[in-house]
Amino acid sequence: MSLVYYSWVFILQVLAMVFTYHCPPRVSERVNHRQSVRLGRTVKLPCPVEGDPPPLIMWTKDGRNIHSGWTRFRVLQHALRIKEVETDDAGTYICKATNGFGSVNINYTLIVIGKNGAGTATSDSEHTPELAGKLVRPRFTQPAKMRKRVIARPVGSSVRLKCTASGNPRPDIVWLKDNRPLMDEEGGTGGEGKKKRWTLSLKNLTPEHSGKYTCHVSNRAGEINATYKVEVIQRTNSKPILTGTHPVNTTVDYGGTTSFQCKVRSDVKPVIQWLKRVEPGDENKFNSTIEVGDHRFVVLPTGEVWSRPDGSYLNKLLITRAKEEDAGMYICLGANTMGYSFRSAYLTVLPDRKPQPNTIPTATSSSLPWPVIIGIPAGVAFILGTALLWFCQSKPCPTVPPQPANGDKDCLSYEDYIAHQQLLLSQGGTGLAPKVYPKIYTDIHTHTHSHVDGKVHQHQHIHYQC
Repeated sequence: MSLVYYSWVFILQVLAMVFTYHCPPRVSERVNHRQSVRLGRTVKLPCPVEGDPPPLIMWTKDGRNIHSGWTRFRVLQHALRIKEVETDDAGTYICKATNGFGSVNINYTLIVIGKNGAGTATSDSEHTPELAGKLVRPRFTQPAKMRKRVIARPVGSSVRLKCTASGNPRPDIVWLKDNRPLMDEEGGTGGEGKKKRWTLSLKNLTPEHSGKYTCHVSNRAGEINATYKVEVIQRTNSKPILTGTHPVNTTVDYGGTTSFQCKVRSDVKPVIQWLKRVEPGDENKFNSTIEVGDHRFVVLPTGEVWSRPDGSYLNKLLITRAKEEDAGMYICLGANTMGYSFRSAYLTVLPDRKPQPNTIPTATSSSLPWPVIIGIPAGVAFILGTALLWFCQSKPCPTVPPQPANGDKDCLSYEDYIAHQQLLLSQGGTGLAPKVYPKIYTDIHTHTHSHVDGKVHQHQHIHYQC
């Protein structure tokens, strides 16, 4: 019972933090939704939005995402810039701003004015000029976007069916559902004539939308057809389920970039939130944390929840400039009105490999070359020897007292006397040993004599007694 109680408290706290302390994006100033530009010029479409946290901006043209592969298009922080505008650049542009707590769209209709002053408001292929006197049967111009012909969607989602085609004369298109003409109100697009309806949009799907949808494209030269099968799946009321293996344990270099992703299957759009476990003693580093059981967690900023074609929802957590404090356990929480599910993963940040600026070198460094290792002690010994030699030459060194010429054999130096006494003790007695006495020096003095030829002579007198 306590586990269930803490689980619901956890969900309520997460939802309260998500919806209380942040605000969804909003348009900060008025814009002109109808823009025109001359052929070959540069145009900038503004996207003045703001929110907390700052929203993520994404641009689309006629329903297609604009990415880095569009070389003449540049997505700026609050605008879209198009260089060297071409006729095909005309169409509908949408700036979508999201921050995980809501989204807002700004729509534009771009008109490209040609050299003759005529404007083009759409880039669909029906505006291709007709070839005089030559008939060309219809053909699909984007077959790669028509490969998936069997589509399953849950109730309440949406789907788009494409049949973009060209020909001469310009072909007509008619949409059929289960071999019967489709009325405008059934398609959910509205406002456009059938000849422009190369894409059929079905929104807020219900089980009645299930069936076979056929696009019939024809002109005087011929006709072509394409059929899609749409299956609307009835939703069941259940808590979210985390599908796949994500998030998974990840390792990143110090200062590197990595990400966790979380894929959630839910009957209704779920709330996906990322949490990071707070290590004991680090509670003061965060403004607010939530307690679940014996652990505390911090709620991380979460980006937009993306709806996938298979009915699931995807969210990613991006970690840039990874530091040691980023390491730890991360949790992806998916919640709806029926309950919640979560899964954890660990992030490991490798230590910084850059050398520290204030390191103290060791005395025995294996990185030094062997000539340096040998040369340093040799140099020190050479310097000390030179200094000692200079000192001895500048000041007379003491000499060892010489032995007397006639040498008294009963009189020994003090060191020899001690050695002789130790030898007698080792032999066990002194009865037969001769008597010897140590030499005791009583005086040492030096005489200096100067000769007539200028030479100076020094000698020492040593006096001693036994």
